[in-house]
Amino acid sequence: MILQSDWPTLLLHWFDANRRDLPWREVKPRNPYHVWVSEIMLQQTRTETVKGYFCRWIEQFPSLEALAQASEEQVLRAWQGLGYYSRARNLHKAARQVMMEYGGEMPQDARSLQRLPGIGAYTAGAIASMAFGQQVPAVDGNLLRVLARFYGVDQDIASTAGKKTLTGLAEAIIPEMRPGDFNEAMMDLGADVCSPKNPRCDQCPLKGQCRAFREKRTDQLPVKRPRAAQKEFAAACGLVARTGKFLLHKRPAKGMLASMWEFPMVLEKTKTEARQGLEELLQAGAGETVWEHKHVFTHQIWYMEAYILEGAKVPDGEYAFFSPDEWELIPLAGPHAKLATFLKKGIDSKKRV
Repeated sequence: MILQSDWPTLLLHWFDANRRDLPWREVKPRNPYHVWVSEIMLQQTRTETVKGYFCRWIEQFPSLEALAQASEEQVLRAWQGLGYYSRARNLHKAARQVMMEYGGEMPQDARSLQRLPGIGAYTAGAIASMAFGQQVPAVDGNLLRVLARFYGVDQDIASTAGKKTLTGLAEAIIPEMRPGDFNEAMMDLGADVCSPKNPRCDQCPLKGQCRAFREKRTDQLPVKRPRAAQKEFAAACGLVARTGKFLLHKRPAKGMLASMWEFPMVLEKTKTEARQGLEELLQAGAGETVWEHKHVFTHQIWYMEAYILEGAKVPDGEYAFFSPDEWELIPLAGPHAKLATFLKKGIDSKKRV
């Protein structure tokens, strides 16, 4: 019989037979740079999406030094489509900091890792345990959910108190041997078996000791407060063409989609207000809608429409004309990259807007 205190061993046996085949796990021993990049990419992003981005990133920036030497535009362009661009900027800043302060070698302990931009407690725990064998947990959503069910914790896992309780349990149980594999096993179990909805308890190696399973409470745990409703906006985008090039605007260096390029855009509560605002910005009348798109962010939803504007004037600020070929060289904000793709298809087939 497996004692409750021995369940990490049981989990590791399951992991050895069922671990996911992921590109950042291929190098043995684990490459700290690969662990770091993959964990940052996996924040707020599906694993299947990250696989391709990770491989392309490592091809373009094969080492921490290569990343540090790259320009911000190259980094943002490589990240385009993943969203949450502050992650890419922080990776870039941290790479340069590691080169300057640590001679290009990643620090090995979680406390030092957290001094780098963009590395919080979870990412520090992941790097320290997986790359350097440190006995520290990587407390992400998967781990919180699995432990809340396993131990029957009724606290809100998004609350400070709930995270403190579950982090304490993780620190107490993480094994001295193979701490990195334990953290990855928790991630894989949470992703493939102990899912947020409809967990596959019949496939779980821990079901015999899981309190939520025994008490038939897997649909009640973990406790998590509802997310605030997303704000909705109408987004009017202007298509201003001159000699085969389109007018683009560089967003401010701080804030949402910072320093990314976009087609001239106005956000308002209604489509009418957004269109009127765009006409005022470009001092021209907007034609019929040529493109529509709903773009969902974590906290916002944009209902986008694009219009052709003849005789528009270039506003003050960071505006410039780029050809479709040049779009491939600059970081376009995610939703505007979709508009660019739409336009390029039309240009390639018709040689005009």
